[in-house]
Amino acid sequence: MFKKVRRLNSAGKSCQSTRQAAKAIQELRRSYDQEILLKVAGMARSTFYYYLKKSVQPDKDNHVKTSIIAIYRQHKGRYGYRRITDALKSSGMHINHKRVARLMKECGLKSLVRRKKYKSYKGQQGKIARNLLNRDFNARKPNQKWVTDVTEFNVSGKKLYLSPIMDLYNGEIISYTLSKRATFHQTMDMLEMALKKLPEKSRPILHSDQGWQYQMKGYQQRLRKRRIRQSMSRRGNCLDNAAMESFFAILKSEMFHLKKFTSIETLKKNIVNYIHYYNNDRIKQKLNGLSPVQYRTQAA
Repeated sequence: MFKKVRRLNSAGKSCQSTRQAAKAIQELRRSYDQEILLKVAGMARSTFYYYLKKSVQPDKDNHVKTSIIAIYRQHKGRYGYRRITDALKSSGMHINHKRVARLMKECGLKSLVRRKKYKSYKGQQGKIARNLLNRDFNARKPNQKWVTDVTEFNVSGKKLYLSPIMDLYNGEIISYTLSKRATFHQTMDMLEMALKKLPEKSRPILHSDQGWQYQMKGYQQRLRKRRIRQSMSRRGNCLDNAAMESFFAILKSEMFHLKKFTSIETLKKNIVNYIHYYNNDRIKQKLNGLSPVQYRTQAA
């Protein structure tokens, strides 16, 4: 009897729980008298039939689990229970987040993401602009407040630099450049790409840290020519550009740290794919469960 119970235990350890004992009796009664088995297990007949009835009942959460597993696989394990709850809501399934967390645990699903905060400070090397943004990361309309920065990736001793511009209205990455060296041309190319998308009458604030790229005369002249107001974080204060730092942290935790990259070219392709995914498919709670592009399109 107890050997059978141990065999039924998935962990391979001795387990004499009522549920396991009932399952053992259910299988052993084909060869042995049920009453003798109940006596050996010390189980009441009513208890045995209770668990027997429960074991044959269909799983009422089966359709929900199927949807949860599909969403989890679609986003490659990047979604936790809160974001999966929002995704289910978007598909018409209004389920409490605690229930989603419980079902994910039953299915053995857990977010693969570990948040790692990125910190950087470039130092003062030229003309510094005032902090016009002043940590007000909310924007009422598109192209009202932009933020930018540069982050570094290291693959087998080789480096890759990402320079993006984000619109604080919906968190969308509106332009970016990738380069093996952090150069002034990289920053200017990124800026020109963003300006091509900027409506003629829009006059956004463009906020950055005090990086050397943003203190260059050519960069600041280009902003003035387009009548864009430049803003900079205070010295050594990464929280003044928290929105951009947050994007870098998400990018690295959801893409870079989940894989082992062996070449810069492979990393480039993955960053391009991820930014497209981030803009178009990755939902945000503060955007009412929509992706940045979906939110902007719906508002328009």
